Amino acid sequence: MTTPDRIPHGRIRRTMPLAGFTARAAGGRMVAGLRQKAGNDHAVEQFHERTAERYAELLGQSRGVLMKAGQIFSMIDANALGTGGFAPYQKALGRLQADAPPMHPALVHEVLRRELGSTDEHFADFSEEPMAAASVGQVHRAVLHDGREVAVKVQYPGVARAIREDLANAEIVTTFLRFVTAASGMPVDVQGLAREAAARISEEIDYRHEAAMITAFSNLYRDHPFIRIPDVVPEASTGQVLTMTYLDGMDWATAQQADQDLKNTWAEVLMRFMNGNYRHANLAHADPHPGNYRFGADGSVGFLDFGCVIIMPERYRWQWVSFLRAAVEDRPADYRECLTQMGFFGEGSSLTDDDLREWVSDMAYESTTPQPLTYTPDESARVIRGFLNVRDTDHPLTKITVPPECTFTSRIMLAHSSVAAGLTATVYSRAIMDDMDGVAEPITELGKLHHAWVRERGLPGALDHHDHP
Repeated sequence: MTTPDRIPHGRIRRTMPLAGFTARAAGGRMVAGLRQKAGNDHAVEQFHERTAERYAELLGQSRGVLMKAGQIFSMIDANALGTGGFAPYQKALGRLQADAPPMHPALVHEVLRRELGSTDEHFADFSEEPMAAASVGQVHRAVLHDGREVAVKVQYPGVARAIREDLANAEIVTTFLRFVTAASGMPVDVQGLAREAAARISEEIDYRHEAAMITAFSNLYRDHPFIRIPDVVPEASTGQVLTMTYLDGMDWATAQQADQDLKNTWAEVLMRFMNGNYRHANLAHADPHPGNYRFGADGSVGFLDFGCVIIMPERYRWQWVSFLRAAVEDRPADYRECLTQMGFFGEGSSLTDDDLREWVSDMAYESTTPQPLTYTPDESARVIRGFLNVRDTDHPLTKITVPPECTFTSRIMLAHSSVAAGLTATVYSRAIMDDMDGVAEPITELGKLHHAWVRERGLPGALDHHDHP
């Protein structure tokens, strides 16, 4: 098996062998051996740092599946995650994303000609300097002939083929995720997570799928008072080119320097978006990275990048929301039943009610702690540990298996804590969850605007049974 390497102008070739490295770095067995031999965690930490750097070296100029798999764990405080062993991997993968070299303008136009016929046919103006670069493609600003400003996402030539070849060898994803979960200590069904990650990655390299998801979200949030979604321009979109209306706003670095009241407003908008998608529909925007947000001076937030979206089956969606509601209201029998139905543990599980209550109370901390809650790195770490802390061998998480589907929904909740902490936001978390679940009237101005919009649209509520398979 080989991993992709970049040749000039963004084309993909496959020359660098990964199989030998993967075999040498077999994950848990080597970590365990280091612990036995060295008798301290320092040797293990050094091992993971060296391994992470080796992955960075192998992937340095590539656009491969491992970079996409690594994004599953992005925007989580890695040092608060399990044993903290994932931190060096997150750091290495983050550097790869930041250092991604752009395509040559000639190659960009070549892709546009192949996919759309010509650049001039669709765009009155097209900026050759990319405004953003990611693992699968880069984004250019342009103007349509009708005057609309748009963002044009152009996929790197060969990246889809390279990723599909990697996905055809399921072991490459499984090995990487086994490495990461062993480093972090997370009790995850690695095979199931690999299948789920592969499904999301396969969707993300097909821009037609992303266009469909943007349209689904745009239809859902039509005329929303503070949530902005771009519109797809179908005549200038294909499987490798995606054109959408341009959303203006501050980037993450600028937003973090804004007035605190404005940051509090943005945090509530983000909370309502992340939690509202699967309460009013069966959608989950599963790439909750602040680089995908555009922060408006009016308090609105624009949302970008819909390549990683989960369409929740109604049975799972309803059970997940019911579990969260039971957790907030401290109803142990009900949340145990929901977790059992979702596959966290079987009927004969050794997990006691007291153990389960301890874990769930940590997970629900944001809504059960005195309100309003000011998010800080310490608060974020506490929430993350509630989901994933397994430093204690008697921790309840050692007695359950996190279903692959829940890895993504949990990631959404964890990411919100990290983003809110980055804004040092103060939010009425409990009141927001109560009004979004329909058990209380909204107390915030944003909540009142949101609920007026829900009534006008006639959308279903969180605990209603949606008309969806």
